[in-house]
Amino acid sequence: MRVEPIRELKHIKAIKQLLNGNYRDKLLFVLGINTGLRAQDLLALRVFQFKDCKVGDRITIKEKKTGKQNIIIINKEVMLALDAYLEALEPQETDFVFKSRKGKNYPLTTFRVTRLVKLWTETINLKGNYGAHTLRKTFCVIQRTCFKVPWETLCTYLNHSSPSVTRLYLGLKSEEVESILHNNI
Repeated sequence: MRVEPIRELKHIKAIKQLLNGNYRDKLLFVLGINTGLRAQDLLALRVFQFKDCKVGDRITIKEKKTGKQNIIIINKEVMLALDAYLEALEPQETDFVFKSRKGKNYPLTTFRVTRLVKLWTETINLKGNYGAHTLRKTFCVIQRTCFKVPWETLCTYLNHSSPSVTRLYLGLKSEEVESILHNNI
């Protein structure tokens, strides 16, 4: 069964509120839904990559799955979560940003991210199937529904082979398709 995105801004806001004070997990959530990176790429990030970052700065990463280059642009939400994380946790530059609490300097696992996302969505009583990929899908759905980003743009950013792959990936709901029938011409 495929994981679902978080489709409503009120649920995103509820999870952000839930994670206040949990600086690592809040940054994970905020960075995930604001960059659309796969969990494995988020988990590979190191603190030094964010050294002296400001809003608008770009960070280039190499995607593990595709081997292609992608970018993160630090927006205001990411900067707020990043500043709180750096101030509260004072990590070493060589640390993984999403460091596991077990042992040495190891990142969280994708399995752990799945468990965290499930916990967050259950805590706010959000019904559905959620996991690590929910963060990436949430980015896409919000870009599409709130900011009207075209399929082609999302496809290019996600490094998908075509817009139809992106549409299939996001799993359009029948209500979205039927909504065009309410448009007056």
